Amino acid sequence: QVQLVESGGGVVQAGGSLRLSCAASGRTFSRYVMGWFRQAPGKERESVARISRTGSNTVYASSVKGRLTISRDNAKNTVYLQMNSLKPEDTAVYYCAATTGSIYDGGMDYWGKGTLVTVSS
Repeated sequence: QVQLVESGGGVVQAGGSLRLSCAASGRTFSRYVMGWFRQAPGKERESVARISRTGSNTVYASSVKGRLTISRDNAKNTVYLQMNSLKPEDTAVYYCAATTGSIYDGGMDYWGKGTLVTVSS
C-alpha cells in the first residue's frame, strides 16, 4: 500500500506557474505508474498526466499538452507537476494517484487528498 500527500497548490494569476509535488510513503514507489488528475467545480474528475515507473514515458490530456509537465524522482519517492502558462480553466483540485497497472488506461489504485489550484484572470 502507498500513501500520497500533495502540496504546492495556491492562487496564481493567469499566465503564471506553479509546481505541485506528491510525496509517497513506502519503499516501493518505483513499482507504481503515477498520475495527476483534477476536478473542477461542478465537473467530473479528469486525467491530466501519467508517467511510467522509470519516468521514460508520459501521457498528457490534450488540454494541457505543452503547458504541464509530469516528472518523478524515484530516489525521493516524489512525483511533480510543473504547470506553466496557467489559464483560469485550470482551476481545480489536483489529485495525485498511483497504480500498478498501465500508464495508458485503467483505474488508479491509490489517491491523495488533493491540493487546490486557483488561477485568477
